[in-house]
Amino acid sequence: MMIDQRILKEIDYVLLLSLLSIMVLGFINLWSASTAAGYPFQWKQLQWYLVGTVLMVGVMVFDYRQLSKYSLHLYVTTIILLILVMVIGKSVQGSQRWIPLGFFNLQPSEPAKLLLAIVISSYFAQEEKEQFGLKDLIKPTLLITLPFILIFKQPDLGTALLILIIYGSLVLYARLKWGSLLTIVGALLCAFPLVWKLMKPYQRKRVEIFLNPEADPFGAGWHVIQSKIAVGSGQLFGKGFMKGSQAQLNFLPEVHTDFAFSIWSEEWGFIGAVLLVSVYFLLLARCLHIAHNTRDRFGSFLVFGITSMIFWQMLINICMVLGLLPVVGIPLPLVSYGGSSVITTLVGIGLILNVRMRRSLFQS
Repeated sequence: MMIDQRILKEIDYVLLLSLLSIMVLGFINLWSASTAAGYPFQWKQLQWYLVGTVLMVGVMVFDYRQLSKYSLHLYVTTIILLILVMVIGKSVQGSQRWIPLGFFNLQPSEPAKLLLAIVISSYFAQEEKEQFGLKDLIKPTLLITLPFILIFKQPDLGTALLILIIYGSLVLYARLKWGSLLTIVGALLCAFPLVWKLMKPYQRKRVEIFLNPEADPFGAGWHVIQSKIAVGSGQLFGKGFMKGSQAQLNFLPEVHTDFAFSIWSEEWGFIGAVLLVSVYFLLLARCLHIAHNTRDRFGSFLVFGITSMIFWQMLINICMVLGLLPVVGIPLPLVSYGGSSVITTLVGIGLILNVRMRRSLFQS
């Protein structure tokens, strides 16, 4: 297949460099976490990096605008996967979130975030309006409700809420009328008691522990307390690679997934934490620059939706390990171990690069 030379000249190498930097830092961090956990997670993660990179390059080749034409097919695929995991899914610690494929356990809720971002972006792009009102949000809200319920039932409250947050970000990007925005905020506040009632007992427990982790320091509050100790003990320059006592002595749980940022902060200190966050923000800044300068409406929404997915995951995970948010199991993009998460993120970055490469070919 011949590729227009103008397209190749539009590749964002700063974005690629920041992406590679995050993966390198993530691999180093997983190496230490694997030593603490007693399993070589870093080599499995390297496989997902390679597979994800191949797929990232693959999605850069075709015209991304074709995705808008097939948004209905993508939505149906998302629903089928989420229903399938409830039927044949693998249950781990009371949650049925994975479809065993032999060589790989697929977590459908991960690609669902990306697929739904594409679907909602397609809707807003086709509705060419300066501002959107409540009536305009009926269809996309209905589209997002079914996958939200299916993911919530797994149960996976963190990912379900993340999908709503991504949707809300796209709604704001589409320019919502002030009256409609205030109405939605009021409705959400009124709905909180109902949401609290629908939550599982362990989910309510997480919120209670978030407010007061010392109430159960050796039980539900253990994760948060040990995480904050790990982050604080890193001080300015950290304890050194594989020298973090909280992680290496197994005081800190889930160091390869949910609490990857904790072990990084303990070993590399405040300087290392700032470095990692800075690289994330460089990547996100490049993505927002692409969204702002894209001439195609669908491309702009698509880039912003994927960027919001990465941003909110990063922010929620870091706030979670610092005790600023309840522990909800949101991975740190490209740093936390997990094939579904890594591949989804890299495919998303591939789509952003796709939009960037073709921006000079389209008119406003």
